[in-house]
Amino acid sequence: MIRISTESGLRHRIEIGEHRLYADAPAELGGADSAAEPHDLFDAALGACKALTLMLYARQRGLPLDGLEVRVARDDSQERQGLYRLEVALQLHGALDEAQRQQLLRVADKCPVHKLMTGTEVQVQTRLDEA
Repeated sequence: MIRISTESGLRHRIEIGEHRLYADAPAELGGADSAAEPHDLFDAALGACKALTLMLYARQRGLPLDGLEVRVARDDSQERQGLYRLEVALQLHGALDEAQRQQLLRVADKCPVHKLMTGTEVQVQTRLDEA
């Protein structure tokens, strides 16, 4: 379970098991810009999933992937119209040949979060809980 609590102002503490993250709103929306905003966390989930998926896949297949960098760029200019665009750029490190690089590119789009974001209907139910 994930628990999110107000810390101060618009800054919130996110507890995921033993892990702690923070979220805040940008200054132009009245926040302190002291942490990532929720859209950043959403986008980062995709990038992190792709990175983990590729490293695990390469390890299982014995591919020489020493590390990687994932960059996620967002175009949310049409979000209110129902279109949210993410562009993911992968920089692969290691002695990979072109066939292996293309194989990893294909695998990147099969990460669980990518599939969740693009191929699953997500239903959210919000309710009030007693204090």
